[in-house]
Amino acid sequence: MLVVYHPPRVRNKPETTQLRATVHAIRHEAQRVISVELRPQFGSTFPAFEPGAHIDLHLPNGMIRSYSLCNSAEDNDRYVIGVLNVEDSRGGSRYVHEHLRVGARIEISKPRNNFPLREDAVHTVLIAGGVGITPILAMARRLRALGRSVELLYCARSRREAAFAEEIDALGLEVKWHFNDEHGERVDLVQFLATRRCDAHFYACGPTPMLDDFERHCSELGLTHVHLERFVARSAPAQTKKPYRIELSRSGRSLEVVPGKTLLQTLLDAGIDVQHGCTQGLCGTCKTRVLSGEPDHRDTVLSASERESNTVMTVCVSGCKGESLVLDL
Repeated sequence: MLVVYHPPRVRNKPETTQLRATVHAIRHEAQRVISVELRPQFGSTFPAFEPGAHIDLHLPNGMIRSYSLCNSAEDNDRYVIGVLNVEDSRGGSRYVHEHLRVGARIEISKPRNNFPLREDAVHTVLIAGGVGITPILAMARRLRALGRSVELLYCARSRREAAFAEEIDALGLEVKWHFNDEHGERVDLVQFLATRRCDAHFYACGPTPMLDDFERHCSELGLTHVHLERFVARSAPAQTKKPYRIELSRSGRSLEVVPGKTLLQTLLDAGIDVQHGCTQGLCGTCKTRVLSGEPDHRDTVLSASERESNTVMTVCVSGCKGESLVLDL
């Protein structure tokens, strides 16, 4: 699912252990949206997760796709994700909708959280657009369980496309619904934000236009506790126009990234074991330490301070602005 203002911790060594899961149930949640409930192997439990976390599905067709967890973080016997059948799908969501079946056994990653929730906030404003409700729903569940002050703005094209509506109603929190076919093409986001208390924490997940508006309006209103997560990359992967060198400090190897190839492709072709997931700079799986050189950052998962420091990069979409990079690989 996955710009995040609280990025994941950098790993010194790639994690290679995946979890084995069984598809326990598949449910229709809205037009073009299904939920997939995963259960662990018999006699075992899944690792704990926090609201906002996501997992990678290692699909039988070889694709790896990231999806946010939407069930209660107190569950230790299941993970539930919501999957939109994307119109211009790269193949992942289409495979889940058309080929994944109950009883199928697949591998998944351990949960990672690029979108953590501040549970001690005086008030929390949750904003979801379409299938962006998935991490937001997990947050709403947790805050209601804690008895915290929380409200939700949920935007969808129509009621038919509003996933998990019954579960949201059952939570009993304050909800503002906006359906484009009933209330207009776009919600008046600036008016909504301006009338909320400025010391609240604001969380948003959804389509790019909505998140761009959310970022801009929050900045203009001087709101400081702002968090968002994107499902779609902002820019294309960096493909170099001139070659540059990659020095791998741990293996002692030196590679050349040639025009027309990405850094990740170069590493994988050379047999370097690089953990990766979305390949769009969204999930943070391939986050790697930079020991020297200036990366060309193209991701939406690193914080502004991380980009400025040039000490870490996502190798799936980012490249090099100079002649060489030294990576902790």
